[in-house]
Amino acid sequence: MTHRLGLLIFPDFQILDAAGPIAAFEIAGRYGDGAYAIEMLATRAGAVRSSSGVEMTARAAGPASAFDTLMIAGGDGTRPASHDAATLAFVRAAAARAGRIAGVCTGAFVLAAAGLLDGRRATTHWSRTDDFVRRFPGVRLEPDRIFVRDGAVWTSAGITAGIDLALAMIADDLGEEIARRTAQQLVVYRRRPGGQSQFSALLELERPDARFGGLLGWARERLGEPLGVERLADQAAMSPRHFARAFAAETGVTPAKAIERLRVEAARERIEAGPDPIDRVAAMVGFGDAERMRRAFLRAFGQPPQALRRAARA
Repeated sequence: MTHRLGLLIFPDFQILDAAGPIAAFEIAGRYGDGAYAIEMLATRAGAVRSSSGVEMTARAAGPASAFDTLMIAGGDGTRPASHDAATLAFVRAAAARAGRIAGVCTGAFVLAAAGLLDGRRATTHWSRTDDFVRRFPGVRLEPDRIFVRDGAVWTSAGITAGIDLALAMIADDLGEEIARRTAQQLVVYRRRPGGQSQFSALLELERPDARFGGLLGWARERLGEPLGVERLADQAAMSPRHFARAFAAETGVTPAKAIERLRVEAARERIEAGPDPIDRVAAMVGFGDAERMRRAFLRAFGQPPQALRRAARA
């Protein structure tokens, strides 16, 4: 049985939001005897220019279109697309007939504008979460997740997270073995869990040219020590109040949340790669006790440390 997949694009879409999932489904289709038929869609037929200037050809999305999966690309063009009546009408009609729907990155804005995320859990790119919350207060946004599945509705974070989402769909459709082989062919991890935090955004702040890059590098080397706002502010040569405001404005997270992220990531690496007991890892990275670390893991990954260790060993 061939699974029909429609991917909606629009002017100024992000090309990898489309190309990443397409590549995953195309490769999985080879292993699954032509399991997927992929169609590019747009409100008007023809070439659609991405934000990079590279074009993709799409057919006109019509009200009679029926797909097993409907995906919405993300990118700069989601802002006008999420206000376009024709786009939203198509998305509503196609979603009503689709087995599942998905928004890649800021494609979640289009799904939300169409009313398809009301009351549901969802995620989107970390840089657009404040805007998303203001526009769509009825959506239960989980801003730190790589992807979220709420029934038949899927959403993912930044560009490469669309590949994680596609691999999870492939596992649902064709089984774990084909998803694993697809990931190998793509040279990506198969099991970056959907609950994993969007750490890349924080790690990017450690570049030497980033305002707080040096501070985060300094903190990373001292995770087992107390790292409150006062100490961080002193290291940054700023008053605590000014530091807290400036750090949040630069990074989008509070200093406490940033330190928790660094600690969780350091703990995850030790838990997945080493034999240290959970409580020892918690002490090494500054959580103090295993229960506090467990709660932080649930916030960041949606899973406790023991589950990630079991998955890594498997």
